[in-house]
Amino acid sequence: MKKKSKYFSILDKEFTVEGTVSAKGQLIIKGSVKGTLIGENVIIAEDGSVEAEAKVARMTIGGVFKGHVRASEELVVLSTGNCSGKIECKDFIVEAGGILNAEVTCRVSKKEKLPEKVISVVDHH
Repeated sequence: MKKKSKYFSILDKEFTVEGTVSAKGQLIIKGSVKGTLIGENVIIAEDGSVEAEAKVARMTIGGVFKGHVRASEELVVLSTGNCSGKIECKDFIVEAGGILNAEVTCRVSKKEKLPEKVISVVDHH
């Protein structure tokens, strides 16, 4: 089992970043990020907003994400989440009520010899 990172960061409400955000460990975004996002375990809180080119291990979207995200492990859209753009990930979960308007590519692990699964979803809420 992978050792849990000791790093923990929060971009709180009313905190806005334009440019590049790079974080180790867990990053919780309650404010706004525009630009580039690089991280291990990124959580966009219900009141958070991200418009970015993102490269992460895991991302949980409870607020708004617009852009292109590459998640090497897992991407989760919570019931309060709204995700649009392009997604590339290994594991993908959308809770009931979550809004997804994105092109999704889920890659299978290298052990399995199955083709990539490509999903295009447009949700009309």
